[in-house]
Amino acid sequence: MKNKTATSLTMSLLCLAFCPPGSAWAQAPGPQEALYAASLAATCANCHGTNGKVVDGSSVTSLAGLDRNYITAQLKAFQAGTRPATVMHQISKGYSDAQIESLAAYFAARKK
Repeated sequence: MKNKTATSLTMSLLCLAFCPPGSAWAQAPGPQEALYAASLAATCANCHGTNGKVVDGSSVTSLAGLDRNYITAQLKAFQAGTRPATVMHQISKGYSDAQIESLAAYFAARKK
């Protein structure tokens, strides 16, 4: 009986060690992750507007409501230098892949 309990406990601990909590957060972010995403997105507000909505008549793209995969692809294209830009090449190089995913999810969830 003790061996089964010890084995179960060991297996549970191994699962916790090798299953990162980030995979669960990707589906339902908690308050800290949501705050982190919002603070990252605030760095985009100067050009792309609060919550990714630019003012009418702006030549800058609104990010709110765009497809998550599209945003991710565009930021990676800016990083690689394959998409023309004025300042986004420099800005995008400052983001990790995880930060890009977080930004894409944040703006995709905003209403247009």
